[in-house]
Amino acid sequence: MTEPACVLGVDSGGSGLRAALAVPDGSGPRPVPAGEPVRSTEPVRTGSRGIDAAHFLAQLLPMARALLERAGGGRITAVAVGAAGMATLGDGLRAELPPALGEALGVRRVALAADAVTAYAGALGERPGAVVAAGTGLIALGTDLTAWRRADGWGHLLGDCGGGAWIGRAGLEAAMRAHDGRRGGSRPLLARAEKLFGPVAGLPGRLYPRADRPAVLASFAPEVAGCATDDAVADGILRDAARHIADAAAAASPRGGVCEVALTGGLFKLGEPLLAPLREELAAQLPRARQVPAAGDPLDGALRIAVDIALDRLRLPRDARMLSVHSPA
Repeated sequence: MTEPACVLGVDSGGSGLRAALAVPDGSGPRPVPAGEPVRSTEPVRTGSRGIDAAHFLAQLLPMARALLERAGGGRITAVAVGAAGMATLGDGLRAELPPALGEALGVRRVALAADAVTAYAGALGERPGAVVAAGTGLIALGTDLTAWRRADGWGHLLGDCGGGAWIGRAGLEAAMRAHDGRRGGSRPLLARAEKLFGPVAGLPGRLYPRADRPAVLASFAPEVAGCATDDAVADGILRDAARHIADAAAAASPRGGVCEVALTGGLFKLGEPLLAPLREELAAQLPRARQVPAAGDPLDGALRIAVDIALDRLRLPRDARMLSVHSPA
């Protein structure tokens, strides 16, 4: 008896890997029985060649086999991986992952995508538009289905404007200003900073050496949102963030005609203190756009892409760094 064919979707980010199976049914990804995602909690390492392909495989292959066992067997014909850093750090993965997956799992097709692409596919599928993916960082990605348009995603030192680390840093700066007695300070944010981190005079020494500095900064973003109703400084930070987010969405959106814009990622759990000014900014900067809820998350997007390459019907634009499709020998 022929083993049932299925596909594997993978989402790789700063908190580790998530992976799930789906079966191609001709219309979209349909989870197989017992198809709940499996997770790892260790982020994939980066090295001199970028994302470490050996470390990636060491985590992914046991996860794939565990998923197959849970599903009662089968064979994986296609894999789609969405990975943070794929566009700039993915050369090693593109060279090593497809043949390794072909040899280990018998995979026939492999798609390697930037995590912004799988966020797009999860949110909007294969419709033209723009998606803002925001958590600790922020990137906007849009397409007219012929090419990708990217805005921001340059990291917390050079960009990610309006993202969680950006909001948290601005909130902590306002706390430090209040500590010093400078203009632009916020006593409520100072109180929250000291409750969360201890005396702020010692914060630079504790913060600057940390490798996870962006995540630590982003951890203060909910405190900014919590103060925004009663504190003008915190409210102003979120309004500035909303303007930056809308800037990125406008830059990434396809030119001409009506398009859809979706928001995805943990940042938007900050709720109305951010979403209310963001709606105003999107209406002002993108009057032709229609904001729609994200249909799914990046893992859903990876599964959708995996199904599409298995059925040879992928419509999203291919790009050497953003979305490449490989056929292992």
